[in-house]
Amino acid sequence: MLEHISWWQARQLFQRKKVALIPVGSTEQHGPHLPLGTDFLTAQALAHAVARALNLICTPVIPVGVSEHHRQFWGTLWVSPETFRRYMKEIARSIASHGVRRIVFVNGHGGNNAALQEICRELRAENIFAVVWAWWLDPEVQKLTDELFRSRGTHAGAIETSIILAIDPSLVDRSQIDAAARGASEIFATTKDGAQLPLDTIDFSQSGATLDPREASPEAGQKIFQKACERLTALVHWLEQVSDDELGVKPHLP
Repeated sequence: MLEHISWWQARQLFQRKKVALIPVGSTEQHGPHLPLGTDFLTAQALAHAVARALNLICTPVIPVGVSEHHRQFWGTLWVSPETFRRYMKEIARSIASHGVRRIVFVNGHGGNNAALQEICRELRAENIFAVVWAWWLDPEVQKLTDELFRSRGTHAGAIETSIILAIDPSLVDRSQIDAAARGASEIFATTKDGAQLPLDTIDFSQSGATLDPREASPEAGQKIFQKACERLTALVHWLEQVSDDELGVKPHLP
């Protein structure tokens, strides 16, 4: 982790490594039972675990993201998509200035995905190949969570509650899990006749949670965490081995 080493030690890492991790999340409500830092704590824990195992470059976590849709719940922080895009793009450029041009945004918050995807396309035109990896969207992680739970809501449901129980059980207020479940919704966003409606979380969830966090367990969280680490490791190995020609923007057709 860059924040724990000197520039002298960082030089050795940047000269030897091809891939850097940027953990990024949010500070936003996750029901009455989970901490506001759930998303960035999860991203940070996953990035740190893989960075330690592979001796990778890993930046400090980015703790605030695109979360205005949770604004009615106390303590939620956010920045605009424009501010977020610019900030994350410039962090990636600063990494590339040290010679590492393959980057993984280890993302813990769904609201960040669109902005991160946009800057990854822009960075590729600058010969910086960045990708967004969101642990809950990985197909193998999804397959596992389908096996573990009847209810599969990610936001403050059984999946996120389990993974925080695995990371630090002291952060989960078990006395509030029933209240979270009573006020939860069956969906995270609402559509109407194929349209995505610009709703806030409060429009469809009174507790801020989705589905049923009562299914959560530390054992399930450990399984999810381990599977997510395996998948992030596989992505890093691919980025280490793939050629520059495959990653670069292709020329015009003849």
